[in-house]
Amino acid sequence: MILIKLFLTFLKIGMFSFGGGYAMLPMIEREIVTSNGWITYSEFIDIIGISQMTPGPIAINSATFVGYKIAGVMGSIFATLGVVFFSFIIVSIATHYVIKFKDSIILKSVLTGMKPALIGLIISAFISLAKEAFVDFKGILIAVIIALISFKTKIHPILVIVIAALLGVILYSF
Repeated sequence: MILIKLFLTFLKIGMFSFGGGYAMLPMIEREIVTSNGWITYSEFIDIIGISQMTPGPIAINSATFVGYKIAGVMGSIFATLGVVFFSFIIVSIATHYVIKFKDSIILKSVLTGMKPALIGLIISAFISLAKEAFVDFKGILIAVIIALISFKTKIHPILVIVIAALLGVILYSF
């Protein structure tokens, strides 16, 4: 029964979360932390951090982690299949129609109208994450340094993560 619940919960996340990983965070949090209590908020923050260091989207990494924690390897499989199932079906069907109607004003209007909502979801996720991440001055300092590096240089994101990790060691170990 838990495997079906994992599949259906992550299917719902996959069906109703648009705009990529960061826009999905509020719904992922609500489903796996608040509604089902499968992980703590602290573990949720850890998933986001790990997702930034590992290949793959946040939703898939979340599904795999939570599924494994709840029901082992089979839980990972069911949760991961749940989160990608709807997208796989929709993309398979929609590709034909998007190509056919790529010049449609209605399609362009729908996509344009969704952009502000997606930005709102990303900002909501940022605020939620900031409450947990900015617990002291050191966390704020790391965020400011990383933001400046990211905005001022074309440094690779992996190197940015390594720099943040080093700053964490330096600032929190001594």
